[in-house]
Amino acid sequence: MVETNTNKEQSAIKKYTKIGIVAAIVVIIAIIGVFALRGGHNEISADEAISEVSADAPTGADLRMAVIRMDAIQTDAKALQDLRKQKENYEEKLRSELEKQQKALEKEKAEIEKSQDVLSRDALQRRVVEYQGKVSKLQRDLTERAQSIDAAFQKALVKIQEGHLDPIIGAIIEKKNLSLVIDGRFARTGKDVANLDITDEVIKALDKKVSSFKMDKPKGF
Repeated sequence: MVETNTNKEQSAIKKYTKIGIVAAIVVIIAIIGVFALRGGHNEISADEAISEVSADAPTGADLRMAVIRMDAIQTDAKALQDLRKQKENYEEKLRSELEKQQKALEKEKAEIEKSQDVLSRDALQRRVVEYQGKVSKLQRDLTERAQSIDAAFQKALVKIQEGHLDPIIGAIIEKKNLSLVIDGRFARTGKDVANLDITDEVIKALDKKVSSFKMDKPKGF
């Protein structure tokens, strides 16, 4: 009798659990349906979406703007001109060495070709392998040294910007009480806006602060 009651209780529990799971699934489906209906039919308007956005905005009298043409600074500032000249000098040295070593390799190649009938097959193969090794080494060295020149140049640019240009621009912003400074390469301005472009002032101040800047010697020089 006890076993029978126990079996009935277990059966009732299983049935209840099953019903509970089904009910839960029904509830979840119902909730999804509600959200789907809301998403499809009760979208709020743009005005409602921005209901909590502040109406505060700068007025024409409050907003003081300026434009800086960074490309002109890179071209005309004395320190940056000096830096580019140093980079070009290193590149010229690299080209000269390349031409010299190319001539040496061309001469060696001609000698190998002449000795084909004189050298044994193994000796000729060794010379060809040695020659190819020299060519590969030259290519690696030139690539590494060219990358080193560019890395030293970029490092110097960062130092000029962080140590000299940025402080000057910051000081001009403070002196002119500017609210916004825009890179002139991405700005479009009219003809009747007085004193908007401060590029020349930035260049003059930068030239006064630093007229030359020595870049680190690239690796391999």
